[in-house]
Amino acid sequence: MSILDNIQKLLNSQGKSQSELTEYLNIKKSIYSDWKSGRLSSYNKYLPQIAEFFGVSVDYLVNGKDDFAPRITSDYVTFPVIGEVGAGYSIPAVEDWSGDTVDIPLSYLKGRQKEEFFVLKVTGDSMYPKYQDGDKVLVLRQSTLNHSGQVGVIVYDGDIGTLKRIEYAVGEDWLRLVPINPNYPPKKIKDAELEQCTVLGIPKLLIREIEE
Repeated sequence: MSILDNIQKLLNSQGKSQSELTEYLNIKKSIYSDWKSGRLSSYNKYLPQIAEFFGVSVDYLVNGKDDFAPRITSDYVTFPVIGEVGAGYSIPAVEDWSGDTVDIPLSYLKGRQKEEFFVLKVTGDSMYPKYQDGDKVLVLRQSTLNHSGQVGVIVYDGDIGTLKRIEYAVGEDWLRLVPINPNYPPKKIKDAELEQCTVLGIPKLLIREIEE
């Protein structure tokens, strides 16, 4: 398998997207397309960062060993999983630590402080297949979105917390919560209902345990 085959294999197995990878590398999405088409081979200079993104060795990316050859590091920070966020529309946003924790490599914080993040557990399947029931997400605390259509953690109707694509139009009094799973309908929130909406943050890292 080629380097790009191994990268695609990792994207699929870890539930990550090409957009997340290009954002992590701070490159245009079109560059990744050029890599796949063979027009560019500049991915070679990004191999250390790509390996860091997936938590594997450069050797795995190049040689495609059968195991994932995890990169061993002591530079990590431990986060409590402080509660659950519904992928549906009916889960109250309650901070309730059960004792569950996750260890995140310090490099994944990209120079930010631990206090700027929190970790939640996903329940439900309305954001399937990108986010699955039982996944954990590292969320960057942020009270606004970077653009319409971005996935965010939002509390609405006073206490309902959900993970959705959030669409809006600047200057208009509405937003729409859009599931990825087509079996679930979008939900529009408008006018006075917006006063009970609060954006808590945007997911920056997906943590998924693979069952054998």
